[in-house]
Amino acid sequence: MALVQHTIQDGVATVTLCRAEKRNALSRELLQQLSVAVSETLADPQTRVLVLNAEGKVFCAGMDLAEMQARATSADGQKEWLQDSKDYCELLVTLFTAKVPTIAALQGPVLAGGVGMVLACDFVVAVEDAFVSLPEPQRGITAAMVTPLLVHRVGAGRAGHLLLSGRRQSAQAAATTGLVYEVVERERLRSSVASLADSIMSGSPEALAITRRHLDEVGGNGLVTRIRQSIDVSAQARASKDAREGLAAFLEKRKPNWQND
Repeated sequence: MALVQHTIQDGVATVTLCRAEKRNALSRELLQQLSVAVSETLADPQTRVLVLNAEGKVFCAGMDLAEMQARATSADGQKEWLQDSKDYCELLVTLFTAKVPTIAALQGPVLAGGVGMVLACDFVVAVEDAFVSLPEPQRGITAAMVTPLLVHRVGAGRAGHLLLSGRRQSAQAAATTGLVYEVVERERLRSSVASLADSIMSGSPEALAITRRHLDEVGGNGLVTRIRQSIDVSAQARASKDAREGLAAFLEKRKPNWQND
């Protein structure tokens, strides 16, 4: 089953999440298909701009929590959690180090692990009623691999507000911090992204590639290393008692019962 679609037209590559019925939650299968689609698209010499978008009302709800909870009953749960974290990490690194400019087009909210993918892109264009949320602590887990990218984009103080409060941040508020590049009316999302892509492609491909690489060297120095160092933190948090309780509470639609050991 195709959970991801990707096309290239006139230099603009579009990668689309197609699991709308599950709010585009990142199951292992979706993550694998997305990684392949992004890598193949970026390797195509026709690609000059990559647009990441999604079908449905939600851009991405983050990791598939039901699938994550199922790991807890698996004999190789810890090993599987670690592999999931590595796969997600490499997707973030691939997007962040892309040789061409990247645009995330948010037609709806983005949560948890979905935020990491958005932060790995150069531009974020969002509709007015979109929002950003990092509810991981409310599930007993952490946004470990999202954290380095969030700090890189908005600074440690503002990152802390999102990471610790669990509160939603509207697209308009996210635009004031630099997390979102542009907020548009829903009917203008596609045309605004197309206009931005056209503006980018008016530049020299070689100059853009050099600029892209230089930006990473100057502003993102050591960021890839910090993302990869977060793999163990993410996997360890998923294996904790609070993670099992938080995920169970979310799936059972009840408040978690945290234990102060």
